[in-house]
Amino acid sequence: MFQIFAKNKSKSASPKKKSPESDSERRQQQGSASPSPSPSPPKKSSLPRSPRQTSRPSKSQTKHRKTPKASRYDQGDTHPLNLPPEERERRRSAYAEREMSDSQDNMDIDHEGPQTSPPPQTPGAFPAPSPNGVDHRDSMEDASPVPPPHRVQPESKPAVDTEAFKAAGNKFFKLRDYPKAIQEYSKAIDAAPENATYLANRSAAYICADRYHEALEDSKRAEEMEPGNAKYQLRLARIYTALGQPVEAVDILNRIQPPVTAKDKAPAVTMQQHVQQAESALREGTTGSMALHALEQAERGLGAGVDKPRKWKLMRGEAYLKMGNVNSLGDAQNVAMALLRINNQDPEALVLRGRALYAQGDNDKALQHFRQALNCDPDFKDAVKYLRMVQRLDKMKEQGNVAFKANRFREAVNVYGQALEIDPNNKGTNSKLLQNRAQASIKLKDYQSAIDDCTRALTLDPSYIKARRTKAKALGESGNWEDAVRDLKAIAEQNPAEPGIQKDVRSAELELKKSKRKDYYKILGVEKDADDNQIKKAYRKLAIVHHPDKNPGDEAAAERFKDIGEAYETLSDPEKRARYDSGEDLIDPSEMFGGGGGGGFGAGGMQIDPEMLFNMMGGGMGGMGGRGGMGGMGGMGGSPGFSFSTGPGGGNPFGGGGRSRGGFEGFQFQ
Repeated sequence: MFQIFAKNKSKSASPKKKSPESDSERRQQQGSASPSPSPSPPKKSSLPRSPRQTSRPSKSQTKHRKTPKASRYDQGDTHPLNLPPEERERRRSAYAEREMSDSQDNMDIDHEGPQTSPPPQTPGAFPAPSPNGVDHRDSMEDASPVPPPHRVQPESKPAVDTEAFKAAGNKFFKLRDYPKAIQEYSKAIDAAPENATYLANRSAAYICADRYHEALEDSKRAEEMEPGNAKYQLRLARIYTALGQPVEAVDILNRIQPPVTAKDKAPAVTMQQHVQQAESALREGTTGSMALHALEQAERGLGAGVDKPRKWKLMRGEAYLKMGNVNSLGDAQNVAMALLRINNQDPEALVLRGRALYAQGDNDKALQHFRQALNCDPDFKDAVKYLRMVQRLDKMKEQGNVAFKANRFREAVNVYGQALEIDPNNKGTNSKLLQNRAQASIKLKDYQSAIDDCTRALTLDPSYIKARRTKAKALGESGNWEDAVRDLKAIAEQNPAEPGIQKDVRSAELELKKSKRKDYYKILGVEKDADDNQIKKAYRKLAIVHHPDKNPGDEAAAERFKDIGEAYETLSDPEKRARYDSGEDLIDPSEMFGGGGGGGFGAGGMQIDPEMLFNMMGGGMGGMGGRGGMGGMGGMGGSPGFSFSTGPGGGNPFGGGGRSRGGFEGFQFQ
């Protein structure tokens, strides 16, 4: 290599002269050139000659060389390695040709031949070696030789003291200035990214700064670089615990050798146990309160500022659904909405909200959420399950309602019962189905079944007012009007704005009064809707059985026979039966205008039917004071509410010494 460089340097200094001969003369000289031509006299030179430079290239050799065309890369300072590939190839070929010609010159160096000019230099190529005895002074007068280009070495970066960054980071860490400690450790990591110690230190600083996700990445990288490092593994397990991943933490702790202490394992193991308890309570329990308690205990092990894991949020929403009350269903919806704000295409969150809507009775919106969840994940089994279940439940509930409206009450009871078996855990929908079945049972006069269904409905949903009213109605129809009145009054006190509740209370109070009198229907053993033939048939049968002549010596037989005759007399007369059913018979007509002497119409205290009196007042009469012989009546207002009062020498037509009764709508006595 050094010899070639020397040859190139000597050739670069050789003179470049143009031959004065024409092309024809050159051809003649080539044809007549003798094998050993006389040498040409050398030029004088002031520079010392090299001993080897004894001859110059012959003119015939110079004539055969062609001058290359000028190239855009013909610059003295252009290095061959900086040229494009095609230019380097061209120069390599030119250099090979010169080497071949130089070898021929060297072979003829011992005998003299015609003088030739040196071949032209190819820019950027290694110069051909010049023959011995060549004078370079003429070429040096024109231009000095260009030194070969030197390879430019890239500037080396100054050495970085990573240990200094680490020391600075440790200093800030001890001062609890964790952001600056993280900065210094980061500088060391940038300079030495494969150093596990720097990553472990920055991970510790991230933990103290409550940046657990960044700490997890650094700790995992450090553990990968140095597998089996107990210190790194223990720190990684603590990070997993702080992030709410106890399974991963326990797995790493079990791999540490030597085994860690029970104290080091306690946080991860305790968190894992609480999560397992919550899962078991949701899977096997009937209420969600135990699951909520277990989740709250597990959440205590989370790092500061760490958000609850998504899995735990879904479990909390499931627990709220199991609780089933109004507030918990709202909490379940809040959990689902928080997850959907993070990802509105989360199928599990969509199903959770759909189930909450379904439990609240909004089945249409629930179906929309289940369908949207299937659009996000067509293979999501929970979405398919609840979609089909709600569709089936809606269908059966509608069938029961149609049967009820068509007075097919037994069919309605059966259909409602089948619908209750579809989803036993849905408290809201099942409470409505139980109330509907209770209504159908009342129509079938199966009052005890109706009471039981309403009791179950109220167990599922204590705030279900309609079920409470239906139960009160069933209690009254079964003969227990006292409990019915008590329940209705409790509803009226708790919900005074409930439509129709006051009317139900008044009706129940009237039925309570009616229940304390003789029950003519019960005496005859017929239903309240029995027709005349049924009443007559029952009377004849009972009259024969309980006739005193048929029961000699039985003193109660005469009393029973009297009650049977009284019941038949009332129920066989349409007017008396209507008054009995409405409760008007509770006012004894024999007490009208009695007991005072001189009261009433005329001197004898004439008896007047109250209905006739009401008809007289129905036209809106004003005050009637002391008119004619009505000495016993004070003032009577012509409004729907009226009152009777005792005057001088007159008695209360209803008895009771001056007791007033007023405000009866439609003149119904209660």
